[in-house]
Amino acid sequence: MPTELSVGLAEPAHQQGIGVVAPFDFALDRELWRWVPEDVSLYLTRLPFFTTPVTVEMAVACGDRRAVRRATRDVLTPEPGVVAYACTSGSFVDGAAGELVLRRTMKDAGAPTACTTSGALIDALVLLGISRLAIVTPYVEPVTRRLIGYLAEHEVRTVSSQGLGLLGNIWRVTYAEVIEVVRAMDIDDAEALFISCTNLPTYDLIEPLEQALAKPVLTANQVTMWAALRAMGRGAVGGGRLLHAEKHSLRPGAA
Repeated sequence: MPTELSVGLAEPAHQQGIGVVAPFDFALDRELWRWVPEDVSLYLTRLPFFTTPVTVEMAVACGDRRAVRRATRDVLTPEPGVVAYACTSGSFVDGAAGELVLRRTMKDAGAPTACTTSGALIDALVLLGISRLAIVTPYVEPVTRRLIGYLAEHEVRTVSSQGLGLLGNIWRVTYAEVIEVVRAMDIDDAEALFISCTNLPTYDLIEPLEQALAKPVLTANQVTMWAALRAMGRGAVGGGRLLHAEKHSLRPGAA
């Protein structure tokens, strides 16, 4: 029965939700929130802590099926519409087959549907018609090479690449540092540029870089949130050619 206080108050709108499985050292929760509409909630959980630095071994550990299954179950209680695995290296380190296993693991754990950062990248490249890509990563060289191999499996050629060689504290990289390495990796043969790692801050850089380079700029958190919201029939909040292309493709009569 309504009380005197509640009379005239509108009930809060139903919140759609995205379950997010992130690495233990993920520090950019606020950046993920910036991509989602106000009526969409994020239910974040972390994978177990590892003492290993950001190497191939750590990426493999982040993709451990048991840990991913447990983390997926941790975010199912509020009934998300999709579960997103928000780690680039953990989803490309074992190639295309490993990325598929991650999505199957989350769905087998109860996720209504699932996406990964690396899988979302491929979907974004397909939507934009990109087959030649420049990449910037914060990783050491062996991890960056795994990304190049993953892209090659999807018939995407890496025409230039640069890793920052970081073993930790990736979230502390400044916008100025990202801009410098992106400009260095932009070559005429690159149809687009991808900035890897969900722990690398990029939200405010996408549109300025696209204007400066005159080509699409994709980032890890951008494609992850784009794919998760797309799975729910929603659009991401922000700029960039990817989001513009998605809106255009959803227009009545669009191909």
